[in-house]
Amino acid sequence: MSKVCAIFGGSRGIGVAVAQLLAQRGYFLAIIARNLDLAQTTAKSLGGDHLAFSCDVSKEDSIQTTFKEIEKSLGPVNYLVNAAGVNRDGLLLRTKTDDMISQLHTNLLGTMLTCKAAVKSMIQQQGGAIVNIGSIVGLKGNSGQSIYSASKAGLVGFSRSLAKEVAKKNIRVNVVAPGFIHTDMTAHLKEEQLKRAIPLGRFGEPQEVAKAVAFLLETPYVTGHVLVVDGGLQLLI
Repeated sequence: MSKVCAIFGGSRGIGVAVAQLLAQRGYFLAIIARNLDLAQTTAKSLGGDHLAFSCDVSKEDSIQTTFKEIEKSLGPVNYLVNAAGVNRDGLLLRTKTDDMISQLHTNLLGTMLTCKAAVKSMIQQQGGAIVNIGSIVGLKGNSGQSIYSASKAGLVGFSRSLAKEVAKKNIRVNVVAPGFIHTDMTAHLKEEQLKRAIPLGRFGEPQEVAKAVAFLLETPYVTGHVLVVDGGLQLLI
């Protein structure tokens, strides 16, 4: 089986770190983001024959078109990483419905749709692996993040159920649930205050999450698992 990996949300943060690590390990990468210019910047920085694609993960026709383009250019997708995500913090009573829909569409529905397209390709190849990027707040909840937490909690239930559905097709589905990681999504947080509550005493780096993603992509006897990468934060639940 070839090593063609589609990385949604591959133009920033954790997605870029995953792309860098997988490129070093010999994968052929499709770097996918809504902003094509950003995706191209990532793809070019990796060297080799990696390609960039633009896609709106909230629209099924856009996803289907993207998978057809990837297959035409790189070959069938047999690895998938879903790192695309949005977060609009705020108390529920102050959250606009449009912001709720946006988070659910990108973080949950978008992942469902990309997995649907990928599984179809993987069944034809008699195997594959999917890693969805969740969040520790999807497991423990957090004040001011009820919608984001719901989207990431839904991701866990979806991924575990899908893992059961496709196991006999030699397709594995797992989740990585990061805690506080140095990305643009956490840049506004008060790090000095928050890291005191983390047993390891620091925020994580995107590269550390990338190693967890690679482990789950490449370990053939692990499926339906949620791998928490949070410096021990879950110990405080």
